Amino acid sequence: MSLSDVRPQPVTVSVARTVQPGRTRQASAWAHAGQELAREWPGYLGSGWVRSAADSNEWHMLYRFADAGLLNDWEQSDERRWWIDSAADLVEVTRIERRTGIEGWFAEPGDALLTVPETVVPPRWKQMVSIFLPFFPLSLLANFLLHPLTQDWPLPLQVLLATCVLTPLMTYIFLPVTTRLLGPWLRAKR
Repeated sequence: MSLSDVRPQPVTVSVARTVQPGRTRQASAWAHAGQELAREWPGYLGSGWVRSAADSNEWHMLYRFADAGLLNDWEQSDERRWWIDSAADLVEVTRIERRTGIEGWFAEPGDALLTVPETVVPPRWKQMVSIFLPFFPLSLLANFLLHPLTQDWPLPLQVLLATCVLTPLMTYIFLPVTTRLLGPWLRAKR
């Protein structure tokens, strides 16, 4: 299997925005309006926002699209541009991150307050299973193939080589394929 065999991956965008003091209700309405606009866009998979505390002015807004091309279409659209421009005096962007692959499926610790009605974050045990399924056979195969070359090496160097080989394979090939194949099970409502 090559990288070209892997289908386009969903992209999750995290945008940290600072809301002007005293403008929480307006920011909430603005964020909701953006969700409604994006909801009708092709490839839209969900969105939401989280604040670190009830009185925090920093909001982390997330949205997810089926692939980078559909995300780009949304981000370059006149509708989104109008929506962003409408909050020029309400919010300020402080950071933007894009995530693909497995990290887009799993929320980071502390995201319990995230409101994303269109997306289900799998429980930790399902995350563990989805990582174990490709990792165990791949690790076994790597150890079988590398052992003749590294049997005289110190153990830390053997582990380092295996880790350097397995990490990109897991990140770019096996975990994206596994999360796609297990998608219905991972996203099943609890």
